[in-house]
Amino acid sequence: MSKEAIKAKEQHLIAITTEFCKKELNSEYAKLCEKLIKKLGRKRDVPFQRGDLDIWAASILHAIGTINFLFDKNNEPYIPVQVIMEYFGANTSTVGQKSKKIRDTLKLNYFDKDFSTGFVKESNPLNNFVMIDGLIMPMDTLPEDLQKEVKEARAIGEDIEFFTK
Repeated sequence: MSKEAIKAKEQHLIAITTEFCKKELNSEYAKLCEKLIKKLGRKRDVPFQRGDLDIWAASILHAIGTINFLFDKNNEPYIPVQVIMEYFGANTSTVGQKSKKIRDTLKLNYFDKDFSTGFVKESNPLNNFVMIDGLIMPMDTLPEDLQKEVKEARAIGEDIEFFTK
């Protein structure tokens, strides 16, 4: 398949996932879906070059939703997985398999730094820990200046480890 054909499918996927997100979710989910679609489009073997694009759209939403706890009633936003299936006329089993393939291909997991919502990133329980001399320590046990340094580094996306002298 030509690069132009893949780009056309990519744009179509972005359009239909964005439309769904505007109706059922929010702009943050739309941006995460677009980012994921573009990343899949750069793969050597582009997964969505074959198959129904509605199924792929549902699978992309399912993959993003899964790692962001979208299907958990205790989170906001929340939607039942069936809403995605009905919207795209998709089968739960097929979408689940493709979603798993996407998550495996891109090594996506909970609290993923690139594909998590802001809320999920902030609620990561590991945010309260830092590694010092190879030991994991609670942040609140550190002096205030080190806590500030860790928070500043994390705010710009850096992972840091401290070593004592």
